[in-house]
Amino acid sequence: MNALEVKGLTKVYPEFTLDKVSFCVPQGHIVGLIGRNDAGKSTTIKGILRLIAAEGAVSVFGKNMNEDETAVKQMIGYVGGGFRYYPINTLVSIRKAYAPFYPTWDQGKYERLLVQSGLSERKKVKELSEGMKVKFAIALAISHGAKLLIMDEPTSGLDPLSREEFCDIVLQLVREDGVSVLFSTHITSDLMRIADDIVYISQGKLLAACPLKELLGKYRLARFSSLNDATAAKAIGVKTVKEGYEGLLSRNMQIPTNVAATDATIDNIIVHLEKANEEGTHVKFN
Repeated sequence: MNALEVKGLTKVYPEFTLDKVSFCVPQGHIVGLIGRNDAGKSTTIKGILRLIAAEGAVSVFGKNMNEDETAVKQMIGYVGGGFRYYPINTLVSIRKAYAPFYPTWDQGKYERLLVQSGLSERKKVKELSEGMKVKFAIALAISHGAKLLIMDEPTSGLDPLSREEFCDIVLQLVREDGVSVLFSTHITSDLMRIADDIVYISQGKLLAACPLKELLGKYRLARFSSLNDATAAKAIGVKTVKEGYEGLLSRNMQIPTNVAATDATIDNIIVHLEKANEEGTHVKFN
């Protein structure tokens, strides 16, 4: 069973359209939602959670969001971008305001997560580091028994050590508690560390929804001495670099003998596919 199924999610704004986005989060998987700024990642998450009115179908563990929104949201934990609690509030006051919304709140689990994260409820928000704020937000989101954790840019602004601790927490939740995860991020090293699958949105359209290894295996990064060589090789998203020109080549294409090619990173793939889309090529991952 899929933890999350999204079908035809659409939201129309005057200057932007999220256009019929469909993907799933398999149970027990960690799925990274990627794309450049304003690609539609946050709109997708808000549409899934019905924080905005959007067309399309959303189901969580087989339950339809439109038919029973309250029951579905009880199965979801959400960590939004930023931490918007009043700075002088204590963690205990936040928990007391938050927990009553969830009949299945598990105080014992919440306390265990605080201990594991080195947090004290006596602390005030202003006394927490950015990494500690994220740990607390996850503890709140998970402690009512949520089996699907959705996060919007949770590691933005965190230092490398805090991001590593975040990854450890997420992996533990998946392996020990059976939680499934969807999180948006620009930090591709986090994806390489923990993601099973990728959902890639570009200009409001779904460009790829597949296992991470499949996306990485689709392309090679090639460097060319001239633009004519890149064009002849049918390179994707060609751009100027210090050594000449650079673009993506599909793995199933023969690499010209005069071309140097290496494995493409997620960053390479995003940069060159976005450039191709800007030029009107509109590359679609198949």
